[in-house]
Amino acid sequence: MYRRVVSVAAAARNRDRDHVIVAAILRDTHEMAARTAVVHLVDEVAMRATGPAEFREWAADLLPQLDRLRTEGNREFIRRRVHDWLFYLSIRDGHVPAPAELAAVTDWMQRLLAEKSTSPSVLGLLAQSGGTRKIRNLAKHRAGSRTLGTS
Repeated sequence: MYRRVVSVAAAARNRDRDHVIVAAILRDTHEMAARTAVVHLVDEVAMRATGPAEFREWAADLLPQLDRLRTEGNREFIRRRVHDWLFYLSIRDGHVPAPAELAAVTDWMQRLLAEKSTSPSVLGLLAQSGGTRKIRNLAKHRAGSRTLGTS
């Protein structure tokens, strides 16, 4: 329902209207559809962000609007997704997380890192401390299967 609107908004260079789009989406009476659309926007903006500082600034405008969602679980899900992306972007910027930092992100993000990271340090940490056997095995396989760069 919102996929096209979110895709167009996320592709825009100017982020100034995103809060208006999010406010409109969050007025939808179908809260699950609204949550899904906002998560899609978060994902798209994060993937286009130049770094954690840019994404953090963008998310600071988004997070207060989540109070429009009736269900705390939906608000928390989006907050966690923002946290996950900040973690991902900091790693992409060269940060090597501690095991406690890794434990604070979702299995979804750990799996994404296991699939996408090229950092031997990050893959090694995931191979040792990933939240699921699948994450640990994927990271171990990727760490051992190629010469990796940094990020």
